[in-house]
Amino acid sequence: MTSQSPERRLSEFTATLDYADVPEGVRETIVRAFVDTIGVTLAGTVEGAGETTTRSLGVDPDAADAATLLGVESEERPEETALRVGTASHALDYDDLSWALDGHPSVTLVPALLALAAEADADGRDLITAYAAGFEVECAVADPISPAHYEAGWHATSTFGTFGAAAAAANLLDLDAETTERALNVAASMSSGTKRNFGSMTKPLHAGLCSRSGVTAALLARDGLTASRTAISGERGFWDLYGPGEQGTFELGDDWALETEGVHVKAYPCCYFTHTSIAATQALLEEGIAPDDIERIEVRAAGGAGDALTYPNPDSGLEAKFSMEHAVACAAVRDRVDLAAFETPAIEDSAVARLRERVEFEVDEELDYDSHEATVRIVTAEGASERRQVNPPGTHDDPLSADELRAKFGECAERALSLSEADRLYDAVSHLDTVEDATTALAGD
Repeated sequence: MTSQSPERRLSEFTATLDYADVPEGVRETIVRAFVDTIGVTLAGTVEGAGETTTRSLGVDPDAADAATLLGVESEERPEETALRVGTASHALDYDDLSWALDGHPSVTLVPALLALAAEADADGRDLITAYAAGFEVECAVADPISPAHYEAGWHATSTFGTFGAAAAAANLLDLDAETTERALNVAASMSSGTKRNFGSMTKPLHAGLCSRSGVTAALLARDGLTASRTAISGERGFWDLYGPGEQGTFELGDDWALETEGVHVKAYPCCYFTHTSIAATQALLEEGIAPDDIERIEVRAAGGAGDALTYPNPDSGLEAKFSMEHAVACAAVRDRVDLAAFETPAIEDSAVARLRERVEFEVDEELDYDSHEATVRIVTAEGASERRQVNPPGTHDDPLSADELRAKFGECAERALSLSEADRLYDAVSHLDTVEDATTALAGD
């Protein structure tokens, strides 16, 4: 076992990682993550927290082109760009996630990288490498204290994501190990985000804040800002205060979290703890159960679902995204659980409301706290019952097909761009590994 501190191991890995070090399968995962994240980010710029933050920072989403919305061509400081783009990326809760950090990795990494792409004169391979560095670092920081950290009430996306954003930014800016170490230790004092704000606009703001913090930490470290060398692992450091936990035993670069845990791309724009139940409900309905015959839908899921899904009778789209009752009712009544399922007409739909009241959601104490397993049982008016437990679509081991990913990108991007511009952008991002100038490719120049 190396005698280096965890902070130094993280920084050495980040500073020395090259594109050639990243396994081919990992590169493919990262390209898909960029495609998905850019799509949901564009949709997020014209709705909710994303639109609010975009306008607050002086950008009119109704008049801006893709380059401006994504921040690759902007007169803002990179920190401001990372804040608004990061918030937009998580605004619809349609972005990917990974159990390796019990959170949403790409919204902590992609916005920070887009904000710095022009300054770093980055090509597509640079972006892929920096993403890999950030992902592995945030998962290594998460490992000693997760999922207890999330269970205690912290929003892991933003707390661990701050370190990921800092590492990704440091790699893209080509900072050496000493400077990267300072950036990560600066980031330890910027990590925040509480689950209490789930169901409000502040939850997606968390992604913007951690992206901004990561960019800020890297830029300040580059300019000479100092920090403790053990702000993560030391007494009263991050692990001690946010855990408590022990020093990580990770060996970065050997086993890749991007391979073992990977990235789950969402098929439904709501909290991932609902996804298995949505899929199970749809499977039952496809076997011939009519919505009007449903007397009761019994759902059993993990403790994490019980903590996150706290709106049985949602009043807004944001609350509905954290409602097992609404998600399952939509799965039973609507053709698709899509973006429209979390808009006002669907929330007020009488058929959806009727079934929401008939969903009985309980925690299954036998499941691990952060398990995504769930069981759905539907009882009909005749007294017959059916039960299903299935895996949600879009997992790392069973990813969305190329056509499904393309359709999701179009569904999202075309809310902010013309069809032709959305098609052009998809083609550019889906071939990110061949892009020679990331700013030019994403801007369409």
